[in-house]
Amino acid sequence: MTTVKFQLEPLTCPSCIKKIEGKVGKIDGVEEVKVLFNSSKVKAVYDADKVAPEELRTVIEKLGYPVVA
Repeated sequence: MTTVKFQLEPLTCPSCIKKIEGKVGKIDGVEEVKVLFNSSKVKAVYDADKVAPEELRTVIEKLGYPVVA
């Protein structure tokens, strides 16, 4: 398993957490996803043979949460 972290623009509502975790968590190959509201970070543990970090980033950004790092 591989871990990736994304820094998002500041999150404005706690419901953002469920939205991101729910969508990213359903991606085939994602083992675990955690959104840290106070620091606006997303940490995902995934199988690099099944999914690329760029795919995770794309899903997060399509939800309306720009990744800044």
